[in-house]
Parts: sequence; C-alpha cells; structure tokens
Amino acid sequence: MSEASAGSRGPVLVVDDDEGFRALIVAVLDNVGYPTREASTGEEALDAARREPPRLVVLDVCLPGIPGYEVCRRLRDEFGNELPIIFASGERTQSYDRVAGFLVGGDDYLVKPFALDDFVARVRRHVERVQRTAVPKHSLTPRELEVLYLMAEGLGTIEIARRLYITRKTVATHVERIFRKLGVHTRTQAVSVAYRHGFLDRPNERLAALRVE
Repeated sequence: MSEASAGSRGPVLVVDDDEGFRALIVAVLDNVGYPTREASTGEEALDAARREPPRLVVLDVCLPGIPGYEVCRRLRDEFGNELPIIFASGERTQSYDRVAGFLVGGDDYLVKPFALDDFVARVRRHVERVQRTAVPKHSLTPRELEVLYLMAEGLGTIEIARRLYITRKTVATHVERIFRKLGVHTRTQAVSVAYRHGFLDRPNERLAALRVE
C-alpha cells in the first residue's frame, strides 16, 4: 500500500506558474502515493477543482490573473473549511504575507525553497486531519445517499424529486439534513466532501439505477 492513505479520495491540486516547481512537487507527491493535478493560473485552478474536488491544494501566492489569495478565498467559499490549502511562495515571504495567507483561509504557508521532507510531512498531517474529522458514510440514510448521488450528477431539486418520486419539500428536507451531517453549507461543498471520502465511489445497485443517461 502507498504511504498515502487508501481511505482518502481526490488528487492533490498543485497550482503554480513555474513549470519546473510544479514538476518537482508532482514527482515528490507521486513518490509517496498521492495522485496530482496541475494548474498554472488561478482560473485553471478553480476549473480543475470544480471538475474534480481535490483532497488538498498547494497554492502559489503570485499567479497570473486571479492571485493566490483570491483563489484561496473562492475555494473556501465553494468547498468549505475541510479542504486543506497550503500556500507556497518565493516572493511573498514576510511575516505579514503569511498572516494574510492565514486570514484568507490558508492552513499552512511555506516559503520557497523549502525542504521536501518537511513539505511531505505537512501534506500528510493536513490530509490525516481531514480523515480524522470525516463523517462516517453510515451516518447518512439510504435516501440521503440517493439525494446526494443525484446532487453529484448535477440535478436540481425538481429533477431529484421527479427521479425519486418524492416532493420538492421532501428533497429540501433531505438536503438540509445532508448539509448538517456533513458540516457544509452548499451543494458544492456537500459533493466535494462526498467524493473526497469515497461516499459515491462504488454505489450500490439502487444508486446506480439513478444515474443520468
């Protein structure tokens, strides 16, 4: 088994406009068993995260277009506090830069160049923190899992109600309970948590029958 925990889902998203730095970090993470995705701009980072919710983000502060601090803020808004975000910067290296990173929602702040073994240790620590606080899958009822599955497929309240032969009010009640159990506030956050912890990896026959053609 790789050193990355089999219980964790999603890639590590490496966001930096320096291709050499990205290649180095991807190689290091691959060596310890973490799948990765890359982005060179803030826009690419947000698009990549929306396509495939990451388990952790390594984020440069100075990026073309949307700066790293703003990317962090948007990721926090969309994916909640459970997504670990590690800032990395070779330019914004002062104490007030680190403070700004923490204030916008960063979990950690590394100054380039940094020791790779220290970096790997921090990645592991943040991933393990998320795993320790993960909501057990069995805490969701079968019906709540069905609603969550259809949310992940992109269906709205009306479509979910029609697919499950229940009322829109009942769907709203299930969604509210899902949010409460997962500790999230939006559908995007709920789906992100579900994918990150493998809730929807291997749906049973009842869930699979709901898949959108």
